[in-house]
Amino acid sequence: MFDGFQLSQINVGEVSLRVRHGGSGPPVVLLHGHPRTHTTWYQVAPVLAKEFTVLCPDLRGYGQSDKPAADAAHTQYSKRSMAGDIARLMSELGHGRPSPSNSSSGR
Repeated sequence: MFDGFQLSQINVGEVSLRVRHGGSGPPVVLLHGHPRTHTTWYQVAPVLAKEFTVLCPDLRGYGQSDKPAADAAHTQYSKRSMAGDIARLMSELGHGRPSPSNSSSGR
């Protein structure tokens, strides 16, 4: 599974995320759903890695990523918090700020 990919634990500020990453080219982030982990993408990621740098993180609270204690409003597990984690993850791995896909690129 995930031949040619690295498995890392990356500190993104408030939490540390477990992430598999590999390939080369423009970055693509594959996010799992509930109650899954990054291993959801074991068949898709290697195919995409032929043309893209593929990042498959375990979101906060899942798998081997950090699981911060929740407050009364559950802000630590909000989509906003998780999106911030992914933006920082991309930055930590040298990919800069994420941008919307360009539908005119033909991909």
